[in-house]
Amino acid sequence: MAAVGSAITAAWRGRRGLLLRGAFRAPPGRGCRSGGPARQQQQPLSQPQLPALEVPSAQEITNPRRRGFLAEHAAPFSAFLTDSFGRQHNYLRISLTEKCNLRCQYCMPEEGVQLTPKSELLTTQEVITLAKLFVQEGVDKIRLTGGEPLIRPDVVDIIAEMRELKGLQTIAVTTNGINLARLLPRLKEAGLNAINISLDTLVPAKFEFIVRRKGFHKVMEGIHKALELGYDPVKVNCVVMRGLNEDELVDFVALTEKHPLDVRFIEYMPFDGNKWNFKKMVSYKEMLDTIKQRWPELEKLPCEEASSTAKAYKVPHFQGKVSFITSMSEHFCGSCNRLRITADGNLKVCLFGNSEVSLRDHLRSKATEEELVQIIGKAVGRKKKQHAGMFSISQMKNRPMILIGG
Repeated sequence: MAAVGSAITAAWRGRRGLLLRGAFRAPPGRGCRSGGPARQQQQPLSQPQLPALEVPSAQEITNPRRRGFLAEHAAPFSAFLTDSFGRQHNYLRISLTEKCNLRCQYCMPEEGVQLTPKSELLTTQEVITLAKLFVQEGVDKIRLTGGEPLIRPDVVDIIAEMRELKGLQTIAVTTNGINLARLLPRLKEAGLNAINISLDTLVPAKFEFIVRRKGFHKVMEGIHKALELGYDPVKVNCVVMRGLNEDELVDFVALTEKHPLDVRFIEYMPFDGNKWNFKKMVSYKEMLDTIKQRWPELEKLPCEEASSTAKAYKVPHFQGKVSFITSMSEHFCGSCNRLRITADGNLKVCLFGNSEVSLRDHLRSKATEEELVQIIGKAVGRKKKQHAGMFSISQMKNRPMILIGG
């Protein structure tokens, strides 16, 4: 065991030495960690200096549990993005804006939310700088969220720049679909290769009640445009709420008969301002029982990835499938590989955790890439084994969903 510990410590010191010698700023022609050419980082905006950053020791970043995991797994992955339970975080969600053109009941309070001043939101270059840093450390999937990401004027440019990051395999977006049909041809050309569209009802009048705005036909147009342009699957997110839309489960499943849709039924989750109540939540098993009454032949599909959040099912001979996101009744914390950056630049290692670290402030205080990686590593290292459970998190102080970014 001592030999293993010594080997890891030596490897750590070697990596840290490379960082200190400027491995992130490779000379022209030399590749970065992902194998692509390294680009010069632009100078961040000048801001008042923060207190001196703590540079953690190897013991802080790779505590015994983390060292043990890394010793047992031959496949290399960043120690900074591996937590103390061995979870490797290769999936990053970045919120591009706190603004939205809808007012969904489960997402934000009816009166809206206090928006962050524009000067405190991440700039385009800061978004790209952080994306590049995470990709260098092993992130291979980035999802752009909001608010509504497609109302950000430079969303196409952001996707085009991210597409140049070597090692990034998937750029996805979660959208309410209002602007999707108009923008999708440009988004696809820029490099967008996965889409989730929120739609909680197939009844236009009920749509207006749930989202407090018009726009049902624009969302449907966006779904059809995504199918037309060859996205497969097109994921449709449906938050199921008792007394509101649980009577439409069968209608949503029927959509998958002739189209390559993945309808994802999401258990209603508690966030500040959305008036969550246990009685409003429809559990995965209850949804499944309802659907099986209509299609008893519904079959469970094998899990595509160990880190998948969805339990997938399919009616035989249907083109598409249905999935269940069981955050409340059967959490999937043990395989979580997700990190989140809010629109104002805070890193959240857990959707339901209220602990946040401001990467924006460190960027603007001219923190080096090594220091940023160390800060990220410390945050990931503090990630808990699982969230506190549905009743506890309903009482916890957290941001409204719109200010987290999903």
